[in-house]
Amino acid sequence: MNQINYLQLINNADVYSLVEKTPLEYATCLTARLGNKILLKREDLHPIHSFKIRGALNKINQLSEEELKNGVICSSAGNHGQGVALAAQQKNIRAVIVMPVTAPSIKVEAVNSLEGEVVLYGDNYDEAYVHAKQLKKEFGLTFIHPYDDPYIIAGQGTIGIEILSQTEEKVDAIFIPIGGGGLISGIGCYIKETNPDIKIIGVEPTNACAMKESIDAGYPITLEHVGNFADGVAVKQVGDETFKLCEKYIDEIITVNTDEISAAIQEIYEDTRVVVEPSGALAVAGLTKFVKTTDIRHQTLVAINSGANVNFDRLGYITERAAIGKQREMLLAANIPEEPGSFRKFCRAIGQRKISEFNYRYNDDTHAKVFVGVELQGNVQEHKDVIDAIEKLNYSVVDLSDNEMAKLHIRHMVGGSSSIKNEKLFRFEFPEKPGALLDFLNAIGTKWNISLFHYRNHGSDYGRVLCGIQVPSKKESQLTEHLSKLGYTYWEESNNPAYEMFLTR
Repeated sequence: MNQINYLQLINNADVYSLVEKTPLEYATCLTARLGNKILLKREDLHPIHSFKIRGALNKINQLSEEELKNGVICSSAGNHGQGVALAAQQKNIRAVIVMPVTAPSIKVEAVNSLEGEVVLYGDNYDEAYVHAKQLKKEFGLTFIHPYDDPYIIAGQGTIGIEILSQTEEKVDAIFIPIGGGGLISGIGCYIKETNPDIKIIGVEPTNACAMKESIDAGYPITLEHVGNFADGVAVKQVGDETFKLCEKYIDEIITVNTDEISAAIQEIYEDTRVVVEPSGALAVAGLTKFVKTTDIRHQTLVAINSGANVNFDRLGYITERAAIGKQREMLLAANIPEEPGSFRKFCRAIGQRKISEFNYRYNDDTHAKVFVGVELQGNVQEHKDVIDAIEKLNYSVVDLSDNEMAKLHIRHMVGGSSSIKNEKLFRFEFPEKPGALLDFLNAIGTKWNISLFHYRNHGSDYGRVLCGIQVPSKKESQLTEHLSKLGYTYWEESNNPAYEMFLTR
């Protein structure tokens, strides 16, 4: 199609046989925190929990009777596949959906439930795309592109129509996630052709920013690798058509990392009580970063919540990374003297701040290394205050909050086996509250040396500690009597086979 009139295509898009207008919701918590009026376009509320139904339905509604009879095929990370499957189900036609083997199971199962024929192929979207094009030829199916098609773009552009009709006040900027570029191309085109004063700001993951790098280069480039955390936007190459439209209509592209995306998921949950997927939170992550870097105030900003198809088993990881993304947790590594009382001094330096995690294992007779997570109130100064308090004890300390290896691996690997004389292992539970860990250490006292310590706050009502204590056999009864007086629930684990296998030599 030459000289495509996208404004006309968007206005004529045929989507409302399955699509209902999604709300543009006021985000109370985000507004209060960021000092700007934040509105969320709730594309997560579609039956497939993603905006992708708009483009897929519009495209399929343009097919000839013969094309419909032959059936359709698409490649998808998951959400586009659901849209194609649902639209095909409405038309009662065959739909083959090629998805990478890495696609979240919730998306695969959703396509199956819509009677789509799922083919799992390749480790990423681009490999699935090549395979889908091969199957298209083999079976004579019509290929429904996820983003680089005028009717797909036009279908997504109906979101722009809705946004302008849903608020009478001046919108200053709209933040839109970018994968292949279909969503931002459609919205951006409609908004800029209707009201060019509104900024269109795209958001991509730092490890999957094909559109930003393409625009910087002046032509569509191919990324060698893409990160799969935000799987819905994990494409190596944007479309030719979407590239042209993005070059024309986008004002700026912001990139955000995994921690910032995870923090945005939490922010959206606090406002909506819905857990969006990582790609669905991109816009809020970018909006938040934009506000912090520009220090704008009292503007009206719209973010597209593009999808909410997230596997439940990813939530633990997201929660862990969200705390760091919101500057609500810092990770520290420190050397402390191997002597009674040093552990308690260290915790006193941290103060009444909530400890999310504490890992310690006796190493030698002079010093011990500890790894600790500390919950913060969300300001940069607090990082410095904690570091300064520890350094006043002449303990060496390193802030690992921005250390990717530490966040991904080291925090779960601290410890190891050791040959320690007279070590007894105990497991404790105590009511969780700020300062509870320090209270626990104060109760234990300094009479016995702690040789192993692991604590992690899992968000439950009770703190759980695994603690090794060095106690000569002649004084075991004294320790038992002391522990009984503390009032903490505890179990001795000295004969636990896991202890014998992994924590002793």
